[in-house]
Amino acid sequence: MRPSRVGRARQHLPVPVLTRALEALSLDSYDLPAVPGQSAALGLRAAAPLRGVAEEDLMRYEMLGNLRVVSLDGPMSVTARKVETLLAVLLVRADQVVSMSQLTEEIWGERQPRCATAAVHVYVSQLRKFLADAQGAAAERGRGPVITRASGYALQVTPGQVDVHEFQDLVGQGRGHARSGRHREASQCFGAALGLWRGPALDGLVDRPVAREFATWADEARLECVELQVESDLSVGRHRELIARLRGLVSEYPLREGFARQLMIALSRAERRGEAMKVYQEVSRTFERQLGLEPGRPLQELYRACLLTESSLNPRLGTLSPAW
Repeated sequence: MRPSRVGRARQHLPVPVLTRALEALSLDSYDLPAVPGQSAALGLRAAAPLRGVAEEDLMRYEMLGNLRVVSLDGPMSVTARKVETLLAVLLVRADQVVSMSQLTEEIWGERQPRCATAAVHVYVSQLRKFLADAQGAAAERGRGPVITRASGYALQVTPGQVDVHEFQDLVGQGRGHARSGRHREASQCFGAALGLWRGPALDGLVDRPVAREFATWADEARLECVELQVESDLSVGRHRELIARLRGLVSEYPLREGFARQLMIALSRAERRGEAMKVYQEVSRTFERQLGLEPGRPLQELYRACLLTESSLNPRLGTLSPAW
């Protein structure tokens, strides 16, 4: 049987369903999104300076934006496109051997020259020279990060040397704080993670499979982090200051229901219930126009809860424990 249409959202829903939606409107509610995989609304800012790297390495790889290597002398970019692509692939597969066949596929695609294998060896030599200049004294002691293996090459990295790894660590710390009810600390971790982003991941290099797959995963992970930070901020009563940011996110990502849900919650807690209901109606029209579908059940339940916030169920707002 087909689910009810959006236009019939006023039909009766079970009381437990309404109660869960009403809880979302309360200040104490916190719903932690599941673990996954460029606008001002996302809180992007310049990448952090070199930190968290052992002295002998003296460099940091940054993938959350255009690809670059940061040394004590500042950021450096590879100017040769094929060498840059080589570095990107080795970083995405850090500490793993990347076969020669995969390297040639990433660098040239289907139009590989006859001398592709020999050319890869040349590019690896150029990459080693570039990284040696960034690595300084450690390279002079024979500790270059690009390792030759029988089937290909591998790039060795250390903890804290790659910005995307730091991003994942910060998000993990934030989730831990959130699960323990330390929402201010969680928000700080999520904010620090988002602060590592300088633009789209591997900006300008996503025309090859490995880089494109990484960039898709990274962008989804970033949006999940934004949602997590907003959830934490809602949990500590920052609903009023979140409204402008969430409006921008809903406008930029009109099919991402999580941001619409958070905006409806923020508006409802700010005593702007009519605007919250209007958000749902606009999302509903967008879904119908672009997908021929209606919003998911959680958003419908929240809309129904907005309609009933002055009913006899209203005293239950903010009295129930969060669901994990």
